[in-house]
Amino acid sequence: MGAGRKTYTMNEGVPSSPTAANSSVSARNLRKSDLGGVIFGCKNYTMNECLSNQLFGLPAPHFSYVKNIGPGLPLFLFNYTDRKLHGIYESASTGQMNINPYGWTTDGSDRTSYPAQVRIRIQTQCKPLVENQFFPVIADNFYTPSHFWFELDHAQVAGLMSLFMSAPYSGPVVLPLSMSKTSNPSNTLPSARWQSTGSLGKASGSSVWVSTGDSGLEKNSKSFADIVTGNNKFETLLWDGENNDSGNSNKTSSSNNEDGDLNAPVSAWDCPDIDEANTNKEAMDNDEDMVLLKLRQLVYDRECSHLSVKDKDFSDDGCISNMIEDLLMDDEKSEEPLGSTAKFEEVRPKSSDIHSDLGQGNELRHVVEQLKISSVEQLQKFIALEKKQVDSDREIQQLKNRVRELEYQLGRSMPHIDETLNKSLDKLYLDPEELIFLIGGYDGISWLSSLDSYSPSRDIITSLSSMGSVRSYASAATLYGDIYIFGGGNGVLWYDTVERYNLKNNDWTRCPPLVRKKGSLAGAILQNKIFAIGGGDGVECFSDVEMFDPALGRWINYQPLLQKRFAPAAAELNGAVYAVGGFDGKDYLSSAERFDPREASWTRLQSMNTKRGCLSLAVLNEKLYALGGYDGTKMASSVEVFDPRTGSWIFGDSLNHSRGYGATAVLGDSIYAIGGLDGERILDVVDCYKEGLGWRVTNSKAIGKRCYLSAIVL
Repeated sequence: MGAGRKTYTMNEGVPSSPTAANSSVSARNLRKSDLGGVIFGCKNYTMNECLSNQLFGLPAPHFSYVKNIGPGLPLFLFNYTDRKLHGIYESASTGQMNINPYGWTTDGSDRTSYPAQVRIRIQTQCKPLVENQFFPVIADNFYTPSHFWFELDHAQVAGLMSLFMSAPYSGPVVLPLSMSKTSNPSNTLPSARWQSTGSLGKASGSSVWVSTGDSGLEKNSKSFADIVTGNNKFETLLWDGENNDSGNSNKTSSSNNEDGDLNAPVSAWDCPDIDEANTNKEAMDNDEDMVLLKLRQLVYDRECSHLSVKDKDFSDDGCISNMIEDLLMDDEKSEEPLGSTAKFEEVRPKSSDIHSDLGQGNELRHVVEQLKISSVEQLQKFIALEKKQVDSDREIQQLKNRVRELEYQLGRSMPHIDETLNKSLDKLYLDPEELIFLIGGYDGISWLSSLDSYSPSRDIITSLSSMGSVRSYASAATLYGDIYIFGGGNGVLWYDTVERYNLKNNDWTRCPPLVRKKGSLAGAILQNKIFAIGGGDGVECFSDVEMFDPALGRWINYQPLLQKRFAPAAAELNGAVYAVGGFDGKDYLSSAERFDPREASWTRLQSMNTKRGCLSLAVLNEKLYALGGYDGTKMASSVEVFDPRTGSWIFGDSLNHSRGYGATAVLGDSIYAIGGLDGERILDVVDCYKEGLGWRVTNSKAIGKRCYLSAIVL
């Protein structure tokens, strides 16, 4: 239970309890190159605002990865109310803070609780996925049965997109081209109209085509989103098979349009070739010719595009298929296609060429179906390759780490190797600014005498020179660059022995012993002196405090604690030593006390809210963090924070695992909780905490199971 080094960081306040997103375990912290997509959260009452404003948001702590979002990154929207996943969206901007500082508030007067934001557009409109559909794809992201990380790697995104593409949107048909009202003089086809659907249309930065009545097709320089967005609603051009209002269908003036501010219905698709469209406009005697022309152009574009599976826009397939089925094959699905036989005859061209055109339409539909099958097969191959690549990258990194470790061990065991190489290896593995030193403990099989350096950033553990004996339940401190380990035991006997480790020489030296044998004690450094605080010998709990002064060369009894404390935690903060929790022989303690050398006595402080023994104590940003411990009935996961300026304890973000008899160290701006016990189970996990971001479980595999150990940083 070593106390970490004091650090200082700047931090802005962030909401701790967002409405629709969990921030206590906020991120996987994927690198930007590994980030394949992001899931955003909403509820029923915020979903419409997300879609109508084309804006997704998360609480501030999630900006650690939202800032890595670039234009075009796949996005998904998870509705916490019905636990369905909606997609497929893509980012239309980079991830930023406070694009809309007042979003998702009642009247826009309050600052948003979801400032980590990105603008979005639809990529492919698909049916939402229920949880049991998407769970297998992102199972690794679930850290509780109902909460998961929102960051997705490339393989997970490919898997989700495959699921979505297998369930395309089956709602109203989106027309592939805006129809001029004058191109249908008989008014026998159902009229096209605008209808709010609450879902996104295809928003892109390219030009769109609008029908302007007698003037035919005309290019509009605005994006689709700019044209169809109004009154915070998305408007999508729908084919309304039930609304056959011939009066409305004859209205060609923009002032008579159903939506006043819109000149005419706008297609959600871009016209590929304006010249060809204008050249053939007069030749389009009926809507079937227009559909066939559009189909030919789409097939030609698809054949010429040579897009990869990764970059392909699959949104065409579903729309083309629906359009063919609903517009060309109505005679197979309806008893009275197009209203009545008489009206159908008025629309049908008199030329026998219509049979040839319909045959071509069937051929085109067959081509589109083949393209859909080919696209799905290619996507499945891509997903398999992505997974293989991820596995290969992981194996390569493990091999690299092993090679480096072997090189280092070889360099240490062969003194004749060039001194420059040894220095380089020492710097790589033994840089004190990057390492946590783990001392002794128990791994479930053996009591340990080992000393290991652990690099959290690389997940590398390196064995150093072992102690003179196995040692657990001890305490550690660092003085003048050396590591001191004192007290503890071997599971049967308690020690009064003390050993000192010198990093430069990589060796241990026996030091003067404690005044008496003890274990489960706490340690701290104050004014270049080591303090051994509390503990016990298995029979009696101690209030003893022993002090080691290097100038004196021995341990002496010092001002005792106000009460007995077995398995307490201690740390130095702002020139004073704090001792908290423990066991007094009768009950577990919530009390805390402080020793100020200017007063030469211990002073009782406000008690913690929870009784704790075998806990850890860390110092971060001039505050004390009491982590986990045993409360008399179970191991706790709760964390309490003490601010000396207020003199009170408040609950902080809880650990991801209940734990006691673990080790804690502060490295940089992070607290690391390592190993320990959760009941009878020895933990092999490392939790990491950053202020404002909460606790996350690291992907550490190097340390393994370990408890009753000590940890220290230099």
